[in-house]
Amino acid sequence: MVKVTVLGATGSIGASAIDLLRRAPGRHRVAALTARRDAPRLAALARELGASLAVVAEPNSYRELKDALAGSGIEAAAGREGLIAAANAPADVVVAAITGVAGLEPTLAALAPGRRIALANKECLVSAGRLFMAKAAAQGATVLPVDSEHNAVFQALAAGPRETVERVTLTASGGPFRTFTPDRLKYVTAQEALRHPTWTMGAKITIDSATLMNKGLELIEAHHLFGIGSDRLDVLVHPQSIVHALVAFRDGAVVAGLSVPDMRVPIAFCLAWPDRIGWEAPRLDLAALGALSFEPPDLIRFPSLALARAALEAGGGAPTVLNAANEVAVEAFLAGRIGFLGIPALVEAVLARAVSESLAEPATVKEALAVDHIARSFASDLLPEFAAKAS
Repeated sequence: MVKVTVLGATGSIGASAIDLLRRAPGRHRVAALTARRDAPRLAALARELGASLAVVAEPNSYRELKDALAGSGIEAAAGREGLIAAANAPADVVVAAITGVAGLEPTLAALAPGRRIALANKECLVSAGRLFMAKAAAQGATVLPVDSEHNAVFQALAAGPRETVERVTLTASGGPFRTFTPDRLKYVTAQEALRHPTWTMGAKITIDSATLMNKGLELIEAHHLFGIGSDRLDVLVHPQSIVHALVAFRDGAVVAGLSVPDMRVPIAFCLAWPDRIGWEAPRLDLAALGALSFEPPDLIRFPSLALARAALEAGGGAPTVLNAANEVAVEAFLAGRIGFLGIPALVEAVLARAVSESLAEPATVKEALAVDHIARSFASDLLPEFAAKAS
């Protein structure tokens, strides 16, 4: 019986993980579940799955959660202390699916000897990648990537020694605006941006996919996960989202990871590793697809990818700043305060302003959150300028 904790149980990744847990009730036992604020849904999941602990990140939702769990024997908690308690609850696997930098501290707390971390929170690696991977190694925890691209890389790397790897290529769907002209991009709406052509995801990652910032964040993530420099990391646009990544070796061989675009496939891999579980996964039918296409990303129409690579190569606190500025920009776009092209423009302006601060790479959680706070302050200061341009 494998004990599982899901940090971020009510999000899209959490929902996919729970779907898999439901399919194998005799294989898994739920230790703890967390959510941001949806107490009724969290309580229902905790009761259904027999969790020992349920936690809401928003303290204002605690009373509602406690009342919903009354008589169940399930412990309720809230806030930072509650999230840390959930991360520390006895478990074999922790699915780290809290969105944004808010997931950094609880995911770091979840690292423990012999434990598997099914990592879906890319901000842990973007904002504090060296710190996170160093702590994982020191604690003896195994970090398994949930992102379909990194999961494909993880599996493909088994084909040869690490020193024989020549290049790693992540694929991107290109998002809903892949064929849009620069003029058309000026007027896209949040509703349009949220209609992803191949994936069903949360709002933040869906917007990041539309700007290609998501792929930029994944480059930084891949650098830390696999110890591969920017010069050996590539991106290809692949609209069908069937090939998730390719690993090229020095003998000319290329190993690719393919599957239907369903996040339950990489999550199932992480839950069962090093075994593989049988479940009713949608099967890949290449004959039915007929053809797969690839093209280079357009960095003129989608500058976010270039900004992310520049932040990776700059090092220091630049990736942390990039992530924080992007979170602010995406939130502003979803709220209708800036236009679609205002997202990369605001991020670029924040990065330029942060250069004068010479922000060092975070060595502790406190330092990472401090850099994040500085970047958010810069973004908030600059936001009115970009809001005015959008009006």
